[in-house]
Formats: sequence, C-alpha cells, structure tokens
Amino acid sequence: MTVLGYMANGLVFSSIIVLGSIGLSLVYSIADFANFAHGDTMTIGAYTALVTFGAVGGLGGAVLGLPFGFFVALVVGIGVAAVVAVATEKLIYEPLDIDSIGLLITSIGIAFIYRALIQIGFGSDFTRFDVQQLRPIESLVPYGVRVTLHDVAIVASAVVLVVGLHVLLQYTDLGRKMRAMADNPDLARVSGIRTKRVKLWTWVIGAGLAGAGGVFLGLFNQLSPRMGFNLLLVIFAAVILGGIGSVYGAMAGGFLIGMITQLTPFFSNVVEALPIGPGWLATLLENLITIEYANAIAFVIMVVVLLVRPNGIAGEGAT
Repeated sequence: MTVLGYMANGLVFSSIIVLGSIGLSLVYSIADFANFAHGDTMTIGAYTALVTFGAVGGLGGAVLGLPFGFFVALVVGIGVAAVVAVATEKLIYEPLDIDSIGLLITSIGIAFIYRALIQIGFGSDFTRFDVQQLRPIESLVPYGVRVTLHDVAIVASAVVLVVGLHVLLQYTDLGRKMRAMADNPDLARVSGIRTKRVKLWTWVIGAGLAGAGGVFLGLFNQLSPRMGFNLLLVIFAAVILGGIGSVYGAMAGGFLIGMITQLTPFFSNVVEALPIGPGWLATLLENLITIEYANAIAFVIMVVVLLVRPNGIAGEGAT
C-alpha cells in the first residue's frame, strides 16, 4: 500500500476519533470532569444501531453503498446514546454532589455497568453490521488507495456532524451559552444563563457524537462490548493533545492521533528501507514501529508535543 493509501485509511479512522474526542471535550469543558464512561457510550450507540438496523432492514434505496435503513439506525443510535447519558447525569452524577475527581471515579464504575449490560445482552463475541461488503473504489486502486464507499460515507457523515456542531457553537444562542459556560461557569450563572439546562444539552450533544462515532467504528471494523473502551485512551490522548477543554483542539488532536496510528505501518516500511546505524538499533526500531505499537507511538508524539506546548495545540478553555 502507498502512503496515499495509509493516509486515506487514516482519514477514515480520524473521522471516528474526532467524533469521540469532541464529545469528551465538550463534557469536560462544561460538566467539568473527565468522563471515563465516554468510550462505552460509543458502544451503546453502536449496539443500538445494530439492533435497529436488524429491525428496519434496508428500507429501500442506498446512499454511498449503505442501505437507507443504516442511516435510520445511526440516528436511533445517536438518540439512545444521548438519552442514556442524560439519564445517567440526572440519576447518578447530579445527585452525588461531589468534586470532579469523585465524578471521574464514579464514571469508571458507570463504564463497567454499561459494558456488563451490553455483554449480558449480546455476548462477548465480535459481530458486524449486516451490510454488503464492497470492493475498493476502482478509480483509486491504481494510486494504492483501497477505500470503499462505506469509508466515504463515514468521512462524509463525520464532516456533516462536525460542521453542524461548528454552526451550533458559533451562530446559535445555545452555542454562545455553552461557550460562556466553558470560559467561566460562575459568570455565566450570575449572568442569567440556565446552566443546568445548558449542561443537559452538553450531555445530549457529546453523547450523541460519541454514539455516532461508535456506529462508524463498528462499520469501519467490527462490534464488541469492549470496542469503545479499547478506543478510550486514544480519544483521551487526542483531547489532551488538542488542549483540554477545547472542542476545536479536540478536532485537531483527533485528526493527528488517527493519522499517526494508521500511518505507523508506512513508517515501519520506511525504517526497514533505511540504513540505520548498528544492526541492533535497526532491528529495535523495526520491531517497535509496527501496527501493534501504533497507540504507543501516538502517545509518545503526544508527550513530545506537550513538552513544546504544555496546554496542547489550541490551548485551554477555548471551546
């Protein structure tokens, strides 16, 4: 595969990471705690879409190689993920009235509960959406790019959701209130903003984006009860790299982390082709720069960037 092929795969994977990163960053900047159940919220969205798609089927017609019923399932997955997150906020997080560290620890327990319920309902085996497997787009194959219309659908849908969020944040009353709360929640409260209502909308939007990311992750790879949890640390790395509390930083961080993880095999091929010093050093690098260590490499790059920019790419607090 050529570098263009790896970059194409990176773009698809980055689209999924970006959706998860934005949701996590939104909740952190406004609800003021790191939600460790965020990855399992992605899993809830994925399995909800799986059940819904099995019930509605194709519903006639197709868009970018996907039956119309899949997009119906996507919307239902987004909705259920949002409802579960809001219910968790109202029934568990809000009544606790504890600090952010306490909420973080609580969210770890919530993540275990989500995952256990999914495993009870669906088992621990891997599964896939019942959609037809497509061949790579023929016009791109000569360039070493082997992506399908399903991959194009993932990227296009992610772009629509990200642009929609940008419009909401910049040009709506709710978006202005959310940015005000992210900047200074106390000032927003004394200014007459109904902060509890804004926080609920934050949960709806953040969890909805997570649910969408989970559906696309299942389409890109496969579904399992641990799918969201396995991606959680990568999403946290993207949020930290972009700048904790910055939605646009999370977008940038998600794009970079997603690209790095998918480009790792290309870097490995480059290392193998270069004459690098002693044989033991070349062997060490060839063994380390492999797809198995892609996440570790992404974290190393995150640390290097933070050494130069401690607040991340977009700084802190700018929603």
